[in-house]
Amino acid sequence: MAEGGNLVSVDFEIYGKVQGVFFRRDTQKQAKKLHLVGWVMNTHRNTVLGQLQGPADAVKLMRHWLSKEGSPKSRIDKAEFRDERPITKTTYKNFSVKH
Repeated sequence: MAEGGNLVSVDFEIYGKVQGVFFRRDTQKQAKKLHLVGWVMNTHRNTVLGQLQGPADAVKLMRHWLSKEGSPKSRIDKAEFRDERPITKTTYKNFSVKH
């Protein structure tokens, strides 16, 4: 996914029981399923932080997954999405888990 119309980028932070429950792995799996690129990582605040890039409709589906579903053993208390903006091309080649 390099270029095209209707691409967006959005940053996210997820609060709740989202560390130690395979949240990052499942986020990566869901993002790849939706053909999104970006990254996800744990923070020292026990949240999960990341960035999504891809077609607006796929990003919308991923936002729903991050805020309402998540990994099976997670508990999402709050999902914040910031700096959503149109982009002309993605800056990542895949969706990675940062350590």
